[in-house]
Amino acid sequence: MPYPMFFVPSDRTNVLRWTLGSLLLLLIWDYSSFDLAMAHWFGSTSGFPLESHWLWRKLLHDDLRLWPWALELYLLVGMFLPLGSLKRLPMARRVQLALTTLAALLTVSTIKLYSHTSCPWDLQQFGGVAAHVSHWAWGIRDGGTGGCFPAGHASAGFAFVGGFFAFRHVLPGTARRWLAGAMLVGLVFGLAQQIRGAHYMSHTLWTAWLCWTVAAGVDAAVSQWIAQTRPRVPAPVPGF
Repeated sequence: MPYPMFFVPSDRTNVLRWTLGSLLLLLIWDYSSFDLAMAHWFGSTSGFPLESHWLWRKLLHDDLRLWPWALELYLLVGMFLPLGSLKRLPMARRVQLALTTLAALLTVSTIKLYSHTSCPWDLQQFGGVAAHVSHWAWGIRDGGTGGCFPAGHASAGFAFVGGFFAFRHVLPGTARRWLAGAMLVGLVFGLAQQIRGAHYMSHTLWTAWLCWTVAAGVDAAVSQWIAQTRPRVPAPVPGF
């Protein structure tokens, strides 16, 4: 069944619309009180009772930490020894896929490194010592440990959204599956951390947007490079 155009962006114009449209929705979320409201679903003044639960912490956090890196290793090796659907990708797109994931992870981790935003479990209303300060309040410390924005664990799923951009030029069906898989895994990882009190929902949503935007930017650059290096067919000479 073909996917409607509004569901999956198929060209640069639609990608830009989705990027800017989702940015607008994110900003609306940031200026609402939804983050704290959702945090109160899972936490109280006694903390977050499911913080150390085997499902949310062990299975969906600790036990899965190495799996994204195993997939990334497969993509790096696949640049030169492609298997499966990677064989259908030209070399430039295989490099794009592998390096986009690393670029997205590096972007998220770098922002976290300089972030003063603390996690929900650090807040006073959840038994901690920090005050709630917007992650847009740059340079203002909230009294906690900081380093909690955006969501790092969710990036282990969202970073692979680059597969959508690499495959959409050759295998649209495979591209849609990469997009759905990356978004689903990222949301599940983000929800697990939300339930534990490790992140707000905005942290997860911003991670998704950052990974998408990095992937879109790399895709545009690679597409431009391919267009410039593609051999030009000389125009036919009149009369021949």
